[in-house]
This record gives sequence, C-alpha cells and structure tokens, in this order.
Amino acid sequence: MYTRTILVKDTGSGTEDKTREVYTKLLDLLRTDKLEDQVQVVRVADIGFYNKGVVIKVLPENTLYVDVKEGDLARLVQATVKEDKPVEGLAQKKEPKQIRIVLRNCGRINPESIEEYIGQDGYRALTKVLLELNPEKVIEEMKKSGLRGRGGAGYPTWMKWKFTRQVAADQKFVICNADEGDPGAYMDRSVLESDPHSVIEGLIIAAYAIGASKGYFYIRAEYPLAVERIKKALAQAYEYGLLGKSILGTDFSFDIDIRLGAGAFVCGEETALIASIEGKRGTPRPRPPYPSVKGLWDKPTAINNVETLANVPYIFLKGADAFARVGTQTSKGTKVFALTGKVRNSGLVEVPMGITLREIVYDIGGGTVSGKNVKAVQTGGPSGGVIPREFLDTPVDYENLQKLGSIMGSGGMIVMDEDDCMVDIAKFYLGFCVDESCGKCAPCRIGGFQMLGVLARIAEGKGKADDPAILKRISFAMQKASLCGLGQGSPNPVLSTLKYFTSEYKEHIENKKCPAGKCVDLLNYSIIQEKCKRCSVCFTNCPVKAIEGNREEGYKILLDKCVKCERCFEVCKFKAIARK
Repeated sequence: MYTRTILVKDTGSGTEDKTREVYTKLLDLLRTDKLEDQVQVVRVADIGFYNKGVVIKVLPENTLYVDVKEGDLARLVQATVKEDKPVEGLAQKKEPKQIRIVLRNCGRINPESIEEYIGQDGYRALTKVLLELNPEKVIEEMKKSGLRGRGGAGYPTWMKWKFTRQVAADQKFVICNADEGDPGAYMDRSVLESDPHSVIEGLIIAAYAIGASKGYFYIRAEYPLAVERIKKALAQAYEYGLLGKSILGTDFSFDIDIRLGAGAFVCGEETALIASIEGKRGTPRPRPPYPSVKGLWDKPTAINNVETLANVPYIFLKGADAFARVGTQTSKGTKVFALTGKVRNSGLVEVPMGITLREIVYDIGGGTVSGKNVKAVQTGGPSGGVIPREFLDTPVDYENLQKLGSIMGSGGMIVMDEDDCMVDIAKFYLGFCVDESCGKCAPCRIGGFQMLGVLARIAEGKGKADDPAILKRISFAMQKASLCGLGQGSPNPVLSTLKYFTSEYKEHIENKKCPAGKCVDLLNYSIIQEKCKRCSVCFTNCPVKAIEGNREEGYKILLDKCVKCERCFEVCKFKAIARK
C-alpha cells in the first residue's frame, strides 16, 4: 500500500502542458531509488493554484510546491520521501483559495474501498455520534455549525432535522436527494463517484438524529457509475456492521435502499421526489404539510442533498466550531461549484462562502477562454439569475446572490463572455424549464410557454415594444402562483437579463439587431472579398445553393435564398464570411 501520494499539475498559462513530462520524471526518480511501490504519482486536472507553473502537492502532509523546475524534482523526492520533511525554500506557505471539506477525499482514496475510507477517519464521526451523543445533542451540534442545505434554498439543516424529530410517528424516513438535473452541474455526481461512504455516513447520522429506521438514495439513472459505487459502498457498510440491526452494538438500527430517477428535473423538488419513490407520477403537491410532518408514505421525512450530507461527518469529526469558522456570518462552510461556460479552467471548485465571483472566475477559473471580458455569470441553474460583470466583486453567499436576483442553487456557475446574447440565454433556460415542467399547475404550464413564445419572437426580429412588460407581468404571476420551485424560479433568468441588459433587449426589438451575433434570424451573411481565397468550399457546402459565382470572378451570397444555416461560416478557413 502506498505511504505517500504526489499530485502533479502544470498550471502555466502557455499552450504546452508539462504535466506528463514531470510525472514521467518523478516516476523515473522513484524507480531508480526503488520507491515506486511506496509512492503513488498522480496527474490531476485541478490542484487549486493557477498560472503558477508546475504545482506539486504531497499527501498526506498536504504540502504544496509551486513553480517547480525540473532541477527541483530530485531534491523534492529526497526530502519528502526519503527524509520525510518539506523542501526548504520551495514549499508554498500561502493557502490556496479552495478549501476541501466536501471534496476532502475525492481523488485521495479508492472510492470502492471502505478500508481506505476508514483509513481517512471514515465512520469515526458516526462512532462518536452513536456512542457519545444523544439525538438532541446531535441536532444542537448541527445548529452550532450553521450548515445550511446545499440543494437550493439554503434552509438550516438542523431545523429540518429538529422538526422531523419532533413529530411523533411509528416510522420515519430520511432521503438523500441525488437527482441532480441542472444543465452543466455535476457536483453531486462527483461526490457519489469519488467518496460514497461520506454521504452514507452523513445519512446514517441524519437518521439517528431524527429517529428514522429507513433511508433512501434517490439517484438519477443517468449516473450509472454513481449508482454502482453507492451499491458497493452500501454492501460494504452492511458487511462491517455500519448498517442494519444494532449498529456498532447500539440499539440503533437503520437500513438504506436505492431508487432511480428517470431524469425528470421536477423530481429534484422534495414532494415530487417523494411521489416518485412511492411509484407515482413525479409531480409536486401543495405545502404545508411539509415532508417533515407528512412525507414518504405520509410519514415524517427529512430530505437532504448529497453535498449537505457529505459535510456532516466532517462537522462531527472536526467540531462544529471548526466548520463555522469557514465562510460568512450567515453562510457557513464551503460551497462546491461546477464552473463551466467560457472560462479557461473549467471544473469543480470548492470555495469558502464569502469568496467573490471575481476570485472564482479569474483567480481560480483563469478568466475567459477567448480572452474577452466576462459579460455575466449565471448561478443557480435554470432557476437562477444572470449576474453582470459590474457585480463580480460581490461575495458569494445565499443573501447576496438573492439580492442580485439569483440564487445559490445546487452549485452551477456558468461564465459568459461578450459573444453571448442575453436574450438567447434567457430563451435557453426558459426553454429547459418549459420542457421539464410537469404541467400540474397552470401558472408554470401556461405562463412558461407564453413567455418562451415572446422571447422567440424577439430573437426572430418580430418583437414588440410592450414585450418586456408582458414578460415581467407573466413572470410575477408565475413567481406568486406556481406550485413548486421550478415554476417559481424559472422566470429568474428572464427577469435578471431584463434588469441588467435592458439595452440588449431594445436592440433586438427596436433595431432588429443582435449585438452578440447569436440570434441567427437577425443576421445577414456576406463574403468579405479581400479575405476570400476563392477556394469554393463555401459554394460546394451550401445546402440550398444560396452562393453563386466561380473561382475566376469570385462568390457572393444570395440573401433571398439564404436560410442562415451558418454552414458557410463554419467551413470557411479564412474567416471571409461576415455575420452582421
């Protein structure tokens, strides 16, 4: 078994990636000294530092070395492996902007090995809870930690557990909501695939706190690896006596089963999820009564998402105060974001609450791939809002994002540059919500469809002067009258773009132009003659023969025939097709 792991990543801003080169050199040095069976060398996609050259992290010491040169590798192996000490003058003292709590074991342990999880203090928190604390003290410790639900609204976790515990019933349930459906989001998937036991341990502690005897994982069927690893982890937990009857010799018994979601986005909502587990159509129901009072099969039920539960063992292992020291006054701990879009360094990031959007996008994300200015950042998935670049210095927490017309959501964060059209963005997110609406309530079913029609005609150059007012009126009606969070939140991208990008809507409606060049119906295509090499590629690829001419005289696009399929724009290697 390896006694030490060396993580390697070239974070340089250049095009040449030296990660493999450094990885190979380290392996050669270890083989020379016959240490390859003791030290594991791993190339990683992200290491928490950016534009710092080659970065190396040594585990379990967690020592960081930045801007490592090839000549440093031999003394790094000598000091860290042979002499068990840091390399003088090379170790990085400044802490990275990322802090790993939820992702603490991801990439460090074999997710299919309960032994490796236990080797990282796994199930010690559960042992402490069952042997030293009663349920009331567990809930009190959760209150001290300040952990809020990471699934969307940020409801205090301890309060949900307390309400469920207070209800008298012959049986109670606890559910892990792993129905992650936001476009571009894969935080829960990564945790389930990389550290399944941490979520199971959190779920068992939650069950003990509320007095539940049965639990469920509700996982999207599109996550086959996550399902497989949860199944293996559950089997191992039963084998080790961590699930089933009389856990760890106590009088507490608890069982967990798995239910697969069929991909309906609305089933991420608690009451729709409960209906799905019961074998019914996944549609929400009015609240109250809340699931804490009347949930699965009308029994008291607590539902927490994957990220929330992954925090729980850390809180009882390190202490509520240690967790509460991270983050802000009202938003404690860290948040995992799926940083995607036009950002240079896309991927999962785990950052302390209170970090600014600018730090996430530029210091961690490295800015935009195109090098153009950030135009906006969209947070919170389809129910979130679009935040313009003038608010990039806003601290990221529940309250501040809500003030800007967005939400934390489950953790999607999509970066947009100047080539993105805000009308098109609003249309995309609203279209997703319309497709995923269960149709049970009229405000969501009809309102969303009507709004999408208005946005579509604006994008086609058929917008009317009163369209923004119509969009706002329908949005407010949906927010007030929709049955669940899908309908209530789906107008957010529309309202935020109307608020912050009013001039862009005016350009579409009044001047019939798309400043970003995304709305195809508002564009005209032409050939830039001075750039055209007369190669005839556009001519031969046009599906409707809307380009005429020859190699001797040149080519031109017939606008009356052009269907704006953009095939000519895509195939031209000389950037000789203009769109405006």
